[in-house]
Amino acid sequence: MVSNFRQKEILERARKEGKVLVDDLAAHYGVTVQTIRRDLSDLAQEGRLERVHGGAVLPSGVINIVYEERRRLNEAGKKSIGKACAAQIPNGASVFMNIGTTTEAVARALLDHENLLVVTNNINIANILAANKSCEIIVAGGVLRRTDGGIVGGLTVEMVKQFKFDYSVLGCSAIDSDGDLLDFDGQEIIVSNTAIKRSRDVMVVACHLKFQRKAPLTICSLADVDALYTDAAIAPDLKEKCDTWGTRVIEANARRDDVR
Repeated sequence: MVSNFRQKEILERARKEGKVLVDDLAAHYGVTVQTIRRDLSDLAQEGRLERVHGGAVLPSGVINIVYEERRRLNEAGKKSIGKACAAQIPNGASVFMNIGTTTEAVARALLDHENLLVVTNNINIANILAANKSCEIIVAGGVLRRTDGGIVGGLTVEMVKQFKFDYSVLGCSAIDSDGDLLDFDGQEIIVSNTAIKRSRDVMVVACHLKFQRKAPLTICSLADVDALYTDAAIAPDLKEKCDTWGTRVIEANARRDDVR
């Protein structure tokens, strides 16, 4: 019973933080690292966690994590990313925002901006920005994806094509070590690619957990975007590639709530 209770808490902690470490858990519960490793192995066998060096993360692969669980992952990091990204968007700008919990964090950080025009295929973002009375919100029509409030399909793409945006704020499901942005839904990828082509400045928002996940479909490369906003230092070889590509990397520190 104690083990089951501890495993339940470990799983909840992983859902909130995205990753759990063996040493931290052993110190927290006052048990041996071997005990924690057994807990993580049990959770991994049940498919609830995926073992990595030194700990475990939420599993990923060809099926995305449930949207409400994604919302709870690394909330502080996403908030810092949202503030850092929103700070670079001036009043009066036209902005496209796609589906994602980190793009939602950007929307919350835009509530004090004035005279924005925001086009989105995300019902959640439209609802968030409805509180900003000076923000004109256009919801791109299409097929509603009930799992996350996204709107996708040919109608969505055709509507996005009608605009020329100052900025696109794009989330993704994962970022590969070679800099490829990855996702699970081919229809959403088409919308994102259309927005990239119709934007003067493309901003990708992705917390550090996205570098630990996998997804089967490619959106584009970081070479194709202007800036990456994240909450931790990225791998040195990827940072070097971004410098070569001219892709700005902005690290928003959740603990100090500042930007590097």
